[in-house]
Amino acid sequence: MSLVSANKTETNTYTVEISVSAEDFKKAVQDSYFKNRKNIQVPGFRKGKAPKHLIESLYGEDFFYEDALEAIFPSEVDAAYKEAGIEAVDQPRDLDVKTMNVTEGLNFTFNVTVKPEISVKQYKAIEAEKESADVTDEEIDGEIKYMLDRGSRIVDVDDRPAKDGDITVIDFEGFTDGVPFEGGKAEKYNLTIGSGQFIPGFEEQIIGHSIGDEFDINVKFPDDYAEELAGKDAVFKIVLHEIKYKEMPELDDEFAKDQDYDTVADLKEGVKKDLAAHKEEHAQHHFEDAVIEKLCENVEGEIPEVMFENKAQNNIRDFEQRVTQQGLNLEMYLGYMGLDKDSFEKMMRERAVNDVKYELAIEKIIELEALKATEEEIEKEYADMAEQYKLDVEKIKSIIPADAVEEQINRRSAAKLVIDSAVPVAPAAKEDATADKAEEE
Repeated sequence: MSLVSANKTETNTYTVEISVSAEDFKKAVQDSYFKNRKNIQVPGFRKGKAPKHLIESLYGEDFFYEDALEAIFPSEVDAAYKEAGIEAVDQPRDLDVKTMNVTEGLNFTFNVTVKPEISVKQYKAIEAEKESADVTDEEIDGEIKYMLDRGSRIVDVDDRPAKDGDITVIDFEGFTDGVPFEGGKAEKYNLTIGSGQFIPGFEEQIIGHSIGDEFDINVKFPDDYAEELAGKDAVFKIVLHEIKYKEMPELDDEFAKDQDYDTVADLKEGVKKDLAAHKEEHAQHHFEDAVIEKLCENVEGEIPEVMFENKAQNNIRDFEQRVTQQGLNLEMYLGYMGLDKDSFEKMMRERAVNDVKYELAIEKIIELEALKATEEEIEKEYADMAEQYKLDVEKIKSIIPADAVEEQINRRSAAKLVIDSAVPVAPAAKEDATADKAEEE
């Protein structure tokens, strides 16, 4: 192969010319003959036994040329890219074969879209909002209430009427204008008084009734209810079968011990630390997402549309594969999620834009910061992968080349640099600063 030229003809487009010697092209033609002769029938010869020159005399001397070109094209193009130092992001197009024969060899040109040259306006000290991880007394009390609720037990009541907070088991049937309406009937329904499950005024009218009582509840449906019932008066006929209540444990040192703490004070401190850790993790996750989004906004350059299209299609294929592994097809999944195909593809296209910009930004940061993984880092990465996949290190090395491992480490280092240097800004403080600036202007 000989790369004749690789010239930038448009933004992100190169025209590449390749020349293949007559000797190399002749060999490709010969290989094509050996590959295809078993399918060629020539009168007087058994199928697959006709000599090459006879086939060419019957079907033309260029009979094997197209197949030879197709066979050698990928390797010739890859070698040309490597020699020219360009990175293609799409398939070659506008192929123009100028010469193709066994005497002169092969000469052709094509156009190809290449990875763009971009700049990153800012990748250090990016400001992004980060929520506070401070824990309030209300949050601590709420978590302890949840813990107490988990330790509660349901107790049957048979010696008093129902009161607010009780769990009742009722039969009910609803009527409007003396006629039962659809969906207004149930038996042995568990209803907690005060839960707000039913329309206003319903639950309160159970209070004061005892087990075995049969009674009516009079209510009016809200104006914003379902059209056929909105604003109408209704009567529900009720049978009260059971009354229960939730008995909560006492918040004392015994309860604290059940939660692996010595005292209530220790319990509250432990809950505070756990909540703070959870809130910090949540806040950090969203902070990092916001930083990455701003990094993508800082990418400047003319990015080929095909990069977004290809990434979107790859994302869709990956997503469809994950859905399939869950026993669904994509159409079924979108139906469950209330999405149509167009909305889904638009969403994946928007995600692809940020994916591509992020990848380009990370590559640029690696270049600007001259990031390069050390041998020790590469060996540690191999060891970590071997442990993760329960394989011998040498086996991992035979599967994953060192340059791929180095690239992975470099990308991780670039991302870490961006995140570690980012500046968290409290949302309230940022709003105040914006307001102050507006006031000054």
